Amino acid sequence: MGATGTKVIHKRRRTKDILIRAFFICLGAILVSVALEIFLVPNNIIDGGITGISIMLSHLTGMKLGVFLFLLNLPFLFIGYKQIGMTFAISTLIGVLVMSIGTAFLIPVPVITHDLLLSAVFGGIILGIGIGMVIRAGGSLDGTEIVAILITKQSPFSVGEVVMVFNIFILGSAGFIFGWDKAMYSLIAYYIAFKMIDITIEGLDQSRSVWIISEEYAEIGDALTARLGRGVTYLEGEGGYSGEYKKIIFCVITRLEEAKLKSIVEEIDSSAFLAIGNIHDVRGGRFKKKNIH
Repeated sequence: MGATGTKVIHKRRRTKDILIRAFFICLGAILVSVALEIFLVPNNIIDGGITGISIMLSHLTGMKLGVFLFLLNLPFLFIGYKQIGMTFAISTLIGVLVMSIGTAFLIPVPVITHDLLLSAVFGGIILGIGIGMVIRAGGSLDGTEIVAILITKQSPFSVGEVVMVFNIFILGSAGFIFGWDKAMYSLIAYYIAFKMIDITIEGLDQSRSVWIISEEYAEIGDALTARLGRGVTYLEGEGGYSGEYKKIIFCVITRLEEAKLKSIVEEIDSSAFLAIGNIHDVRGGRFKKKNIH
């Protein structure tokens, strides 16, 4: 196939990728709208960030929530464009628009439950899944993270620490407006949403990186390949204290395979050094699991 044909294929793939990302951004934004208008807002339970501020302002002024969601996020769209890029800004704009319009359309829909705990739990779950979808597709629904990125450039604090301070202030303010019991339920919803965002972005089958140092490296490596179905890589290492050269086994597994790997290593060499860490993304190579016969 010539260069022209290759360009056509790449263009089709890029168009398909853009449409898929746009679909998940819109779906995620709709889920956030459902969480807000069907579960959280009618029960005076808020989220952190710009969304939480918008809920409180909507309650105090009587204006529609969608108006504040859109207007308060506008400045951060410009900042996001300057700091991160056009694609991020457009993705975020689409998400914020769909979320804002979605909340307006869902106002007439009756509330499913007035039980505060159920509202906090299920609202937090749906909210987290929706936000996670948008982030995974390359967008954002809240400008707090963008502000945090700018602050961390001029301070010793991490993005997570800055966001946490913002949200403590916002959730604390909810106590004065809605009452402290609602603020505590808001904290429950926020925590659940935070966890669901991680699960949605990383997946339930989150990957783990594994380093194993053992004199029985060959037997352990063969066992991991045969019994776990994972390929391994042998690295050369040198002990900092002893100066001895050692073989290091490196492999990538899923979270669900961690217990099985530990039992295999323990069975072969109970004194083996084992280190396991989280991996946010795995691409290329031969990570796909081999079939075990």
